[in-house]
Amino acid sequence: MDAKEIREFLPHRYPFLLIDRVLSADDSGEIVCLKNVSVNEAYFTGHFPNDPVMPGVLIIEAMAQASGILGFMTENKRPDDGYNYLLCGSDKARFKGRVVPGDQLHLHSRLVTTRRNILKFACEGRVEGKVVASADLLVAEQKIEV
Repeated sequence: MDAKEIREFLPHRYPFLLIDRVLSADDSGEIVCLKNVSVNEAYFTGHFPNDPVMPGVLIIEAMAQASGILGFMTENKRPDDGYNYLLCGSDKARFKGRVVPGDQLHLHSRLVTTRRNILKFACEGRVEGKVVASADLLVAEQKIEV
């Protein structure tokens, strides 16, 4: 899935769209997305000027966006249908490595359970195959006015 298709599944836009490409998605409830980490991203000017590191909260957000795409695909819905998926919880968040300019952050998300309008995902962020972040995320489906 390229950038144009991603915008059909996520309501986010620049500068907050953190998914550059969907590398794979399958019927088993798993998705792998790509975030190219560029030194030109605004947050690097302050985090940290002499030693830039992608903020953990943005890694979590990128995993949530990957999970949102998977949620839309799983439920066969899109934002244009009047739905949105909102991050409503995180458990077991761990940061095990640094994400720096030039890295390709691979975002893995697997649907664990669905109860009513809450979807739970097991997520990992990996750089060069090494896990740099992980979390269980809860995402809530919300009906919106279009």
